[in-house]
Amino acid sequence: MPALPLNGPLFDHWRTASDAESAFAVLNPATGEVITSLRKADAEEVDASVAKATAAFETWGRTTPAERAAALLALADRLEAAGEDFARLESANVGKPLAQAREEIAYDADVLRFMAGAVRVPHAMATGEYLPGRTSLVRRDPLGVVGLITPWNYPLMEALWKLAPALAAGNTVVIKPATVTPLSTVLFTQMAQEVLPEGVLNLVVGDRTAGQAMVDHPDIRLVSLTGDGTTGKKVAAAAAATLKRVHLELGGKGPAVVFADAELETAATELAQTAFLNAGQDCSQPCRVIVEDSAYEAFTAAYLKTVAGLVCGAPDDEDSHFGPVISQRHLESVEGFVERARAAGATVLTGGKRIDRPGFFYEPTVLTGVRQDDEIVQREVFGPVVTIQRAADDEEMLAMANGVEYGLAASVWTSDVDRALRFTTDLAFGTVWLNQHLVVANEMPFGGFGQSGYGKELSAHAIDEYSQVKHIMLKAAHG
Repeated sequence: MPALPLNGPLFDHWRTASDAESAFAVLNPATGEVITSLRKADAEEVDASVAKATAAFETWGRTTPAERAAALLALADRLEAAGEDFARLESANVGKPLAQAREEIAYDADVLRFMAGAVRVPHAMATGEYLPGRTSLVRRDPLGVVGLITPWNYPLMEALWKLAPALAAGNTVVIKPATVTPLSTVLFTQMAQEVLPEGVLNLVVGDRTAGQAMVDHPDIRLVSLTGDGTTGKKVAAAAAATLKRVHLELGGKGPAVVFADAELETAATELAQTAFLNAGQDCSQPCRVIVEDSAYEAFTAAYLKTVAGLVCGAPDDEDSHFGPVISQRHLESVEGFVERARAAGATVLTGGKRIDRPGFFYEPTVLTGVRQDDEIVQREVFGPVVTIQRAADDEEMLAMANGVEYGLAASVWTSDVDRALRFTTDLAFGTVWLNQHLVVANEMPFGGFGQSGYGKELSAHAIDEYSQVKHIMLKAAHG
């Protein structure tokens, strides 16, 4: 396999360690080997990046939607042209199968293209006379400098979910990727800086110190974080000191509610396949399957049959359905969840242990016999682990599905139209799918309720997240 694309001025900049204490290793989770070493930014570097972004905003913030759209379209073309480099880098750094990484890069280019189009067709109230003799109009203006803190599970995709609308709206950006998977973001930023004016997009590589400096900085007008709930609460609390806006996409504990009148084989197959994508490291993963009593045995048998055919293997193996979890620490976390569930009385139908090979591999695991208040049902495992519960009727199924503090995504599987309408309405989740799961359209908003955070990614709503609305009222001088 060709060498990974780790060359260029931005890689050189972040590989230059001022001292050993600031350096950290970026690993390949499929082997545990070091891909490269980078250094962590300190608060002074964050401040310098914000200063560059502030200066650039004076010009970029006054560009037209057409000019910004042209830049995003150019970035999409470049990303697509370098797609194989990005896919190999994402596969190596995250551990996901190369074929899936290639699909993600193609999708990522479409995110840029969608936002390029969406910013040119703004939606607002019509200009008009809402009071006698006075004309009102509404402007949508950029915020200024925004800080983006992205997660490790879909590094480039999640970066572009934030970057594309932020840039489209006319903001300048400081972005900080997760320390375990920064490489595709470094490569993209390096590429983007050849297209965008100087200072429009700035990268800081670092840990909580850099993240805290971004949240605390008075010149950053909004912080958008995708991460865990504990971090989200800290960010929201710290941001209050400067009254900056916060956008949070946090955890999930997605239910899949399966009724006896559903196409059970189809439901079992699709839910098993989507649950273990990316080694279950997806906050929209259907990790809680709730099945109507009369269909429980048949569904569970079909689900286990599909799981038995899934291959947890090397990212470059064409037969791999999913690869390792991200790190040794995370592997131990997943193990701990399963062992505590087993000790509490859960039955492990399949899996339940790490795979004996280099890297951080864990078997696809299915548990039954769990109670609604069990940790394994209530807390986010974020790994290749699924629980299957049974319920007697519609009321119990709805209560169990809604009976967690998260509210990101859910699905309903039924052929009954009335039931479908009721459940898609009454499920307290930001996205509800019917007879499908984990399908995303760039035209539609994505974001959660409750402990899953607030704010929307994707769609024209995402551009609104990175904008501020101004009402202008005009009155003729001699009116």
